[in-house]
Amino acid sequence: MKSRIRFSAAGSAWTVLLLMPPALGGAAQPEMRYPERPVRMVVSYAAGGGSDMLARLIAPRLAQDSGQSFIIDNRPGGNSTIGTQLTAKAPKDGYTIGVIDTALAINAQLYEKLPYDALKDFSGVALLATSPLVLVVHPAVPARSVKELIALAKSKPGQIAFAAAGSGTATSIASYLFKRVTDIDIIHVPYKGGAPSATALLGGEVQASFATLPIMFNHVKAGKARVLAVAGPRRFSMLPDVPTLDELGIQGVQGSGFWGVVAPAGTPQPIIQQLNAMIVRYNNTPEVKSQLVSMYFDPGGNTGSAKDFDMFLKQQIARWSKAVRESGAKPD
Repeated sequence: MKSRIRFSAAGSAWTVLLLMPPALGGAAQPEMRYPERPVRMVVSYAAGGGSDMLARLIAPRLAQDSGQSFIIDNRPGGNSTIGTQLTAKAPKDGYTIGVIDTALAINAQLYEKLPYDALKDFSGVALLATSPLVLVVHPAVPARSVKELIALAKSKPGQIAFAAAGSGTATSIASYLFKRVTDIDIIHVPYKGGAPSATALLGGEVQASFATLPIMFNHVKAGKARVLAVAGPRRFSMLPDVPTLDELGIQGVQGSGFWGVVAPAGTPQPIIQQLNAMIVRYNNTPEVKSQLVSMYFDPGGNTGSAKDFDMFLKQQIARWSKAVRESGAKPD
């Protein structure tokens, strides 16, 4: 028989019908309501990074829609593995969800042993945004193009320093691949996160970096950093005049960051589907799209189902695993 499972959100309700085995003795199945108490959103980084920015954008809207608080819990450390493990091992009841990023895919190959399985321990909820990596330099660097930067590095072997948001991060892997395919001798300088690496570039401690635009966008606008190229597969709409590395003949240094929401594997599908519906609805309102674009996130492609996001995660794990092997990147 069919049992009705009702989910309430912001004073409205809808019903999800699931096929369930008959109750013993013909008794009616109890209603499962979600959420009935605050939901924890685990962010595996300190406040201020891309994951935190997106969490703080979407959490108030989820709270408004559901009538319950969505509380951000910043758990930095271990190249995001601490917070990610917390999400993986949480009860499978929808009251702990995680905001993850590209590190989930990278770490699957980077570390020999992890306290979770990136492919098996999570249920995808929704894609939040993507953003390409960009090659940026300090304004004092005389190079005005990638070609000039390569020439500068070759004229000063071992003297041009590239910041990274930590060893084994997307920015680190991009630096290693760029070094390999252009045959230049640069210094790799890992920092503890995207914000510290950006600070190092802005302060002139390093000369260049691969970075995500959400970290750098205000500084680029203010002229404190200069973008030379996009490492993604296509030009970025907010930087239409900036070429891709592929266009410049530098193949194999593509990198696009992604951010999304996951729940522990085994979380009931009605909860996953409700969370997906709320996130997709708000992510595609003109207000939220405008905010995402203003922060240099690309909201394109975040309209899919939870199943779509699960498939996306598998593809990203395969792609970044290949990039890690090719770069020779190692964890801290």
